[in-house]
Amino acid sequence: RLTLSFPHTPPLQLFSVRLLAMPIEGLDEEGLPKNPDLQLAQWLFLLTVDGNMVDKPAVWGELKSAIKEHSMGQFCDTALATWHSVSPGSKVTDLDPEDLKRVNEEKLASLEEAIDNAEKNFGESEQKDALMAKAEYYCRIGDKDKAVSAFRKAYEKTVGLGYRLDIVFYLIRIGLFYMDHDLITRNIEKAKSLIEEGGDWDRRNRLKTYQGLYAMSIRDFKTAAVNFFDTMATFTSTELMDYRTFVKYAVLCCMVSMERCDIKSKVIDGADILEVLHDFPELSSHVHSLYHCRYDEFFKSLLWVEQQLKCDRYLSQHTHYYVRELRIKAYTQLLESYRSLSLQHMAKSFGVGVHFIDKELSRFIALGRLNCKINKVDSIVETNRPDSKNYLYQCAIKQGDLLLNRIQKLSRIINT
Repeated sequence: RLTLSFPHTPPLQLFSVRLLAMPIEGLDEEGLPKNPDLQLAQWLFLLTVDGNMVDKPAVWGELKSAIKEHSMGQFCDTALATWHSVSPGSKVTDLDPEDLKRVNEEKLASLEEAIDNAEKNFGESEQKDALMAKAEYYCRIGDKDKAVSAFRKAYEKTVGLGYRLDIVFYLIRIGLFYMDHDLITRNIEKAKSLIEEGGDWDRRNRLKTYQGLYAMSIRDFKTAAVNFFDTMATFTSTELMDYRTFVKYAVLCCMVSMERCDIKSKVIDGADILEVLHDFPELSSHVHSLYHCRYDEFFKSLLWVEQQLKCDRYLSQHTHYYVRELRIKAYTQLLESYRSLSLQHMAKSFGVGVHFIDKELSRFIALGRLNCKINKVDSIVETNRPDSKNYLYQCAIKQGDLLLNRIQKLSRIINT
């Protein structure tokens, strides 16, 4: 277990080191293997995080151990290039990609022999197993292009719907490892079509987790939250993440995309989440402080959330958006309870200075994100709740005028 320390915050246990060698057979009983292991992609990302939030030598040590354990010759080149960019001038004497590639060549030669033997002496099932073994090995050593090609060949030899779906899940995981959006989207669509043909219950739920994780990575937090909570009670996708991380993602997506009543029903009263929240005090504080209107505590929890997001390969690029939206959500929630309130009271509620809250509100009011105005003379914030019916009426009038103008222009053209 790696403990990452941040300034002014308690140590954060962001991830656990857990590399399991799972057998190829019996995937239905034992779950899908961690191949490719997405934790390696997370470690590689952590090496690129700016600042002192990550103990990079420790992360590099874990990454090196995994590369050696699985003889990842192709992936080793990428890892070394990343490490040298982070620590220029450092020498790595205990990791030689050429030695690993020789091991890969020997193993691949034996796998090719097994494929030839299966084609000459056995049937379709044995040929499929031999092709799968080769594809899985390419996947494990980090050779993306050859892995994708090998899995597609194995897919052509596969008859069973369940086994075809397992291959598609492999391809989605490869896409997630390298964040290849085209590979991910194409195979998610393929998985949907296969599920409609008669996929079993476990694979239906597994697909929702895959869809949720990808939706979160592209900032579709609403879709991610819906998919995560649909599979919360039956989570089995440990090849993607552990359950604790899964719950963290579900809660973060819910906080930014769902209404206060949904946060209450799905998170605060959610039986599947309560145990994890009990063992996750920072996340629990983040949820309860917003719901119970403890805004000063909520702003402090946002600092923790921001650090978590910056150290997550799926969410780091959405950090600014996420924190901004939650600040707007908190301001809106407070303002909805008042017709007017003083800037000083509002600043005290959030535990910040009057100048800061004045600047924040001015920016969000100008962007049309907050329905209020600031009376600078009296230092008061006055709310102006939007009249939704009147707004819809005005929109209908404007659109009707545009439609009539276009019809008149068209009639003139026709008449001439």
